[in-house]
Amino acid sequence: MDTLSYKTISSNVATVEKAWVVVDAENQVVGRLSSQIAMILRGKNKPSYSPHVDCGDNVIVINADKIRFTGKKMNNKVYIRHTGYPGGQRFATPREVLAKNPRGVVESAVKGMLPKNRLGSRLFTNLYVYAGSEHPHAAQQPKEIKF
Repeated sequence: MDTLSYKTISSNVATVEKAWVVVDAENQVVGRLSSQIAMILRGKNKPSYSPHVDCGDNVIVINADKIRFTGKKMNNKVYIRHTGYPGGQRFATPREVLAKNPRGVVESAVKGMLPKNRLGSRLFTNLYVYAGSEHPHAAQQPKEIKF
């Protein structure tokens, strides 16, 4: 007997509507901004969210070089990476990372907030981070979001 007037609808690749959004990172705190970006990339801000589908929007982050940290994290926080060789552990502060690669701080913060599986890798490809205020995605007509 099928008398329900509603059914649970699960999104799939064919039914997902993806949009383009621009986020200005100037004077924004890294963690707070990154959690909002991760939520948009995941699609959790939409009523049609499905956890197993890429239903999030494409996010363009501009002014990533003007992002800020609270407290003394700019000098005291440490990013650790490994070259793959014995004794190859390397350390860097956010100030050093911003000087070398301004996109790296935002990208690593957002990547850490996405799922650690194939879906998370796929979602990360929807993130575009630029150090300046210009971006080459004007043809997609992105709408600006303020946090």
